[in-house]
Amino acid sequence: MKILHTADWHVGKVLKNQPRIDEQRAVLRDLVRVADEEDVDLVIVAGDLFETAAPSPQAQGLVMQTLMALRAEGRHVVVLAGNHDNARLVQDVYRPVLGELGMHVVGTPQRPDRGGSVTLKARSGEQAVVAALPFLSHRVAVRAAEVLLHAPSQHNQDYANRMRSIIGMLCADFSGDTVNLVTTHATMLGGRWGGGERQVQLLGYEVPPDTFPVSTHYAALGHLHRYQEIGGPCPIAYSGSPIALDFGEEDNTSVALIVHVTPDTRATVRPVPLTGGRRLATLRGTFDEVVAAGEEAGDAFLRVILKEKAKAGIADMVREKLPNTLDVQIDENFRARAQSGAVKSRVGRSPTDLFADFLSEKEIDDPRLGAMFAELLEEST
Repeated sequence: MKILHTADWHVGKVLKNQPRIDEQRAVLRDLVRVADEEDVDLVIVAGDLFETAAPSPQAQGLVMQTLMALRAEGRHVVVLAGNHDNARLVQDVYRPVLGELGMHVVGTPQRPDRGGSVTLKARSGEQAVVAALPFLSHRVAVRAAEVLLHAPSQHNQDYANRMRSIIGMLCADFSGDTVNLVTTHATMLGGRWGGGERQVQLLGYEVPPDTFPVSTHYAALGHLHRYQEIGGPCPIAYSGSPIALDFGEEDNTSVALIVHVTPDTRATVRPVPLTGGRRLATLRGTFDEVVAAGEEAGDAFLRVILKEKAKAGIADMVREKLPNTLDVQIDENFRARAQSGAVKSRVGRSPTDLFADFLSEKEIDDPRLGAMFAELLEEST
């Protein structure tokens, strides 16, 4: 059986007011090309179809068209909701509509007999059992009382234990003569961030690799945006995002994963490069230095960090010379220093940074508060 594993499309993502929909359209078209050329039996999309819980009609149209194209030629398609997706939209709208086209869509955690597990037959005749678990918030997995009464280490273990129990239940139909697959949207212990994820959201709620039973042939993960394989009782991999989503991901490699597996063999994973996304690049130096470097950057979107003192109109001067510049900053070594006792400026600082300052000023040392604030901020925005 041949599988295409992809995740973290984040369709609708805007970078510094720059729409990315044309790039996303191009890279997803290339993903369909890979599915066609590799003649895969199954496509797994492991969450975060969209950037926001309220995707635009344009974003929804692109996702729908891509999923239907991936379903062509009799390919099976399994789709999960991620933490950026509206789980109810995926479950209550996409699941019944795409289900009529033969796709298996899971927006909210389900029991095995209600969609949490599905048995598929490849064109070669091999059967696969796919255990599918969409993003599961720690607030859903762990009762509020445990959040308040347990120490952070206990709380993290509670989450891992819940995930282990749920995945174990979903894998109950694994057998020796089927290809046994797990797909979920979660943070795996030992995984490396791609650079663009909101790290405060990921801290503390990690799933150990041995959560997957040894009878699993392959675990297809979404959530971390960097392609990586993780050691465990079975082959485990993140496909990463097919497009660099922000400047923290400019060194990531955009790929889809082609997985070969049979009931009697260990899965092998092969990354296939994807094209269509524009390169992101960070330039550091004086005005003259970044302008010279930018002239060699082609059509890449640029973040410029100037190693000189700020002056009026400097950002406009950079953009005039380098039209692809999306962000201009002053290196921290050249920023004006706040006087002792002065109030810190809020300009250009994120809400999570401001909240962290507040906790520090109040001498509150509890990482759970930062994580909870980040989740509330994510939901409200």
